[in-house]
Amino acid sequence: MTLKPRLALTLGDPAGIGPEVVLKALAQEDWEAQADITLFGDRRVLELTASGLTRVDPVRMGDLTVQSEDAISLDGLVLGQPSRLSGKASFAWLQGAIAGCLTGEFDGIVTGPIAKSVWHAAGHHYPGQTEVLAEAAGVDRFAMAFVARSPHTGWQLRTLLATTHIPLAQVPTALTPEVMTRKLDLLLASLHQDFGLDHPRVAIAGLNPHSGEAGQLGREEQDWLIPWLEDMRSHHPQATLTGPVPPDTLWVGAGQAWYRDPSASPYDAYLALYHDQGLIPVKLMAFDLAVNTTLGLPFVRTSPDHGTAFNIAGQDIAQADSMVSAIALAIDLVTQRHA
Repeated sequence: MTLKPRLALTLGDPAGIGPEVVLKALAQEDWEAQADITLFGDRRVLELTASGLTRVDPVRMGDLTVQSEDAISLDGLVLGQPSRLSGKASFAWLQGAIAGCLTGEFDGIVTGPIAKSVWHAAGHHYPGQTEVLAEAAGVDRFAMAFVARSPHTGWQLRTLLATTHIPLAQVPTALTPEVMTRKLDLLLASLHQDFGLDHPRVAIAGLNPHSGEAGQLGREEQDWLIPWLEDMRSHHPQATLTGPVPPDTLWVGAGQAWYRDPSASPYDAYLALYHDQGLIPVKLMAFDLAVNTTLGLPFVRTSPDHGTAFNIAGQDIAQADSMVSAIALAIDLVTQRHA
């Protein structure tokens, strides 16, 4: 693309570490040469946060482009103490960034961390930011993926979750061939659109120990997962679909590729069937580096893979590595989409 990517960056909950990691991330790289970034937040919160930062070179506040919601007063905000006020602010900032993407003002959004509990206290009853983004964009097929690049080998880990924030007991019934088809279609489309992979190699996890061991340890693989996978191979001949891979060995190659040899993993992406099956290995390898990206939206969305950390807000100890990675990935994805 000839023009720099235009990104909206939301501060997240102003009582959490969002403002701190945003300022630290902006100070770590020469982003001006790579993208046009507009912050959605409150300049007074940023100034207060910047005054307490001593571990990084301060960001010149006058250099920041900030869009605020004038109707929201943050008088009474206390760092580390989430409230209805902070929930109202973080929701409004997200809405402003989404509106800019839908009108074409921005190519993508990088979202700071929010707390669902204070969103609910403010009257916004959503499971998370992903659902708000999907609703506003008018899409009903979307998915949560996690991307991280190894600082040891340069290998890129890409993981998609088939199910996300539901109790473990609900996973076997929530997983159906229809759900798996939607998620696999989104993953393959993203690998082509966002990462330029025309012939991707994808590993699909089994659900049960040893992938059911021919039905001895669970019937899901035999009853529908293996037949579904055979059907998907005929529908996606351009892709190499491997599975169901026993969950306890699925991540061995990924770990070796992350720490030692980038050729150790035979896969370009992993499709995990439930939250912890995918996120335990992701966070073990890339806790400070992983980025959450939403597939299926008409614009790019990335987010650091951590929460609001209210307990350390305002203490100048929050790590900005994941926010740096989220901004960098958003730039890469926008650039790839417009190539």
